[in-house]
Amino acid sequence: MMKVLKGIGLFFVYPAVMLFLGFWGGVEASRFFYPGNPEIPEENVRFVQEVEARRDLPGQADCGEQETEAEVFLQGDGEDELVQVSAVRETLAADTEYVLLETDILRKTEVETSWRLPGQYVGMDREQFLTAMENYGSFPPLSELERGFVNLEVVSFSRERVVVRMNYQYVQPGEGFYLAVQNHEVIVYLEDQETVYINTGIMLESLPEDLQLEIMDMLYMEEEKNLYNFLETYSS
Repeated sequence: MMKVLKGIGLFFVYPAVMLFLGFWGGVEASRFFYPGNPEIPEENVRFVQEVEARRDLPGQADCGEQETEAEVFLQGDGEDELVQVSAVRETLAADTEYVLLETDILRKTEVETSWRLPGQYVGMDREQFLTAMENYGSFPPLSELERGFVNLEVVSFSRERVVVRMNYQYVQPGEGFYLAVQNHEVIVYLEDQETVYINTGIMLESLPEDLQLEIMDMLYMEEEKNLYNFLETYSS
């Protein structure tokens, strides 16, 4: 009878011992091959949760925002793990308010106007918009240069509103003007005979010969009224 009981006891104890040894070996092997398994810091967890929450908002893709990849370091026990998570960047939309601040740097005055965002800027993110504005400032239209354009700066950028300041040194006419020729075109100088006031678009050859000779010698024209009479007479 004792032999039977001993046999039954060994039958149950032996598998239990082997199961314990197997579990212990697995734990030790995991520690050996994967030491210092990193844990994600709480602030990184919150960041990922916020990003995921924004992605789940209804109509998010139509609100002028795009997803991009952001890199986050997850710190562990002596090791850093670099992972990528989705982030959202703002982009301009058709209904973004475009505010233009035109500043007279001589008089230190400023005029603010609000416009509909020009179509070429729709869909741009901040970096793209800043690049576009930099290119505009480097190569402004002739009409802007004639107004006395100096430079510009982006004051603020957001999905709802973008603000651009354009600085001008407005040309101030004096009491008289000089008509001269540049590349066969009649131009108007201020009294300093250096500052271009108007590019008339009038070709010298289209004028009477005696008037051509006077303009080639820089014809002085007193008062703005006389200048505009000339322009009305010979402009096509």
